[in-house]
Amino acid sequence: MTRLSSRLKIILGVVLMIVGVASVALPVFAAEDDPPAGGGSVSCPGGGSAASFADCAKKGVEGVDPDEGGAPGLTTTVTNIINTVIFAVGIVAVIMVILGGIQYSTSQGAADKVKKAKDTIMYGIIGLVVAILAFVIVNFVLDSIF
Repeated sequence: MTRLSSRLKIILGVVLMIVGVASVALPVFAAEDDPPAGGGSVSCPGGGSAASFADCAKKGVEGVDPDEGGAPGLTTTVTNIINTVIFAVGIVAVIMVILGGIQYSTSQGAADKVKKAKDTIMYGIIGLVVAILAFVIVNFVLDSIF
């Protein structure tokens, strides 16, 4: 059982690292420089129009409204990081409940194994409730402040 447990810990660690890297290193796609089909003009950020996206860049983007798009602000970035961490904690809690269920199923009635499995399930559920409450509280506080 120890060998299986250590393998599950390694797999869980790798999955969490992949989720963490994927949530931080998201791809950024640049706009195309081609004019729209039909020979029309494109709408530039901050108002106005141009023949292509490159012409918009040449005009500058002094008048860009931060609520219309562009790079996310600090509060949005912090909120996304916190939500990602809480989401990962929730996933770990669900995995612990599942592992506790597997332990309970394979305990074969041994009292110490049944107690360990029940404790794992209970702590997994407590962790899931804490993660959900943390998500709600953090988002409420950040929405109220910003």
